[in-house]
Amino acid sequence: MGSGLEAQKALIPNSIDLIFLPIDTPNQQDRDFMDQNLEGLHYAPLNVSGQLERVNKITSFLASHPKLLFVIDVSVEIAMLSRLCGVPTIVIRQHGLRDDLPHQICYRNAAGLLAPFDLQMSGPGPEWVNEKTFYTGGFSRFAPSADTSDVSKKQVAVLIGRGGTSINGQFLDYLSSQCPQWTFHVVGDSQHLSHIHNLQFHGELSDPQAILTECSIVIGNAGHNTVMECASLNKRFIAIAEERPFEEQEEKARIIQKLALAVHVSASEIFDLDWKVILENLVTTHPNWSGFISSDAAERAADYLRQTHRTLFQHH
Repeated sequence: MGSGLEAQKALIPNSIDLIFLPIDTPNQQDRDFMDQNLEGLHYAPLNVSGQLERVNKITSFLASHPKLLFVIDVSVEIAMLSRLCGVPTIVIRQHGLRDDLPHQICYRNAAGLLAPFDLQMSGPGPEWVNEKTFYTGGFSRFAPSADTSDVSKKQVAVLIGRGGTSINGQFLDYLSSQCPQWTFHVVGDSQHLSHIHNLQFHGELSDPQAILTECSIVIGNAGHNTVMECASLNKRFIAIAEERPFEEQEEKARIIQKLALAVHVSASEIFDLDWKVILENLVTTHPNWSGFISSDAAERAADYLRQTHRTLFQHH
């Protein structure tokens, strides 16, 4: 269930039931809307009709599906709502500074925590959080493989994500003019038109693996899927960390740089760096992502969820 599922519909098998939730932000009719700084919650504004409908839809679903284990991707409030209904939750761990009160309450009251990465990639945090977490190991849509790119060809893939990024036309022009010997293959939705000879635009690709395989360096944001795809293909990676809630990308980029797997760059400094030097230094390195990807991670996650369900509903 979620509020943006329509856009993903084509990717989701027909065997999976989709529950479309109304959005919980105020519309023009919500004239009495009030948002406040809350204790113990991140987001629970007053007088938002969509939010009331959303909660009603979720609780009606929970009431009609007893013996349910609810896996919750990001929302502390939905995890708390589920617990108030007496429905056990598994909360997905994410990177970032999650030591605030709402996250601590949410993690404490969950039946379990699931991290879609390896323990080595876990950031600093309370020991009880680590002990409560099942680490699946990393996984992506690409099968793990060695990097077979030819560094002498000086090819770089630039991935433009969807969640808001500083990798825009101005930056692409700056990067490519600083490094005229390198060719930059841009993958993603770029409206930018450039006549710089070493910039090649490939647009949105459903499968960018062929381009990533050819390139000896990947530049992208430090979102989870991008990091895991670079890990699967064992790529030299420059992680541009964008501003996100709880410093999620900053922390992930810091961790992988500390593990000598990537170069961490903050979005605020991308116009202050000597990219030519960065690329030339990086191409001499050989990151080893092998311990960070598990070919059976998705199956391990499924087994963990089934086992937790069995433990919670022994008489079912």
